[in-house]
Amino acid sequence: MKKKDTVDNDIEEAFADIYTKFKLHFYREVFKNWDNREATLTTVESFCMEVIYALKRPTVNEFASFVRISSPNAAYKINNLVKKGYLRRVQSETDRREYYLEPTDKYLAYYNIASAYMYKTIGKTRSRLDKEQQKGALELFRIILEEMNADMPELEKNDKNK
Repeated sequence: MKKKDTVDNDIEEAFADIYTKFKLHFYREVFKNWDNREATLTTVESFCMEVIYALKRPTVNEFASFVRISSPNAAYKINNLVKKGYLRRVQSETDRREYYLEPTDKYLAYYNIASAYMYKTIGKTRSRLDKEQQKGALELFRIILEEMNADMPELEKNDKNK
């Protein structure tokens, strides 16, 4: 087996480190105000909301299919999130039997804990790069997204909505 180039290892380690640090920052911010929160999301509910947000207005069945759980189990989780005020069901105007799942402002405030730090970090990073380096970084991110999308073709509709 061919030994990996040190640059290959460095890229993998750097990306893993970035991913881990974004998660750790998010967890630290969530726990910072833990005692002051009412109707705090459970860990599973947090994951459910992140998936629903990332899927951009999925139906209950799309959500259930993506996370590979039964529709009744998904409906139970969704009902709890609606009761806690983090999620709402919006009836389709074209097919009145269908409902889309949308995060509420309450969830978006929770989500912004993570995204605000990400945008701040990217902004500071961008200011340190010249235009050519920024183009190279953008190309790297696009390649990573292409590879990730190949593993999750069900997300294709989300990318077309950008």
